[in-house]
Amino acid sequence: MQTIEFYFDLGSPYSYIGFHRIQKIAADRHANILWKPMLLGGVFKATGNSSPMIVPAKAQYAMKDLKRWSKLWQIPMQMNPYFPINTLQLMRLVTAVQIYQAEQFLRVLTGVFHAMFGEPRNLNDLQEFKKMLIDLDLDVQQVQDWLEDEQVKQQLKSVTEEAVQRGVFGAPTWFSQNEMYWGIDHLHFLEHALTSA
Repeated sequence: MQTIEFYFDLGSPYSYIGFHRIQKIAADRHANILWKPMLLGGVFKATGNSSPMIVPAKAQYAMKDLKRWSKLWQIPMQMNPYFPINTLQLMRLVTAVQIYQAEQFLRVLTGVFHAMFGEPRNLNDLQEFKKMLIDLDLDVQQVQDWLEDEQVKQQLKSVTEEAVQRGVFGAPTWFSQNEMYWGIDHLHFLEHALTSA
């Protein structure tokens, strides 16, 4: 079975679209997904890149572009009105679940992405963050412990550094057969590579 490595950050609306699309591609091509939660801010800092959302013209275009992809692939999404959201705690959360409750990882990741861009919530707000945890059947105190867990912090840092070392400069980014594919508009190349392999 072929493997697709998926580097993403929950704060990236394109990662949200890519998260849903890559699962369909993987199912169609009988491929396995290796999930790689990373800190996009750390990648930007290391590579000198920046979010397109800080450039007004790019941000305006991106809003239209996201709607096109959403419609094309029938992936319902709404731009989070509280954007940008600091995703450090969110990324530690999904990293912790990946480490300590791997069987719950995809369910929790799906739920957090939904809270970001499905039915957007203000996840900058601590009370709203806690409500989301309860909705996801997670123990709030356990999550608080995870957020300060050194293994969780180190894992997230290591994956972010690994991404930069492999040439990642933005999200979403995929690797297959060590070939890099950046952005949802390049997923057709990944599909073709999986078909040809």
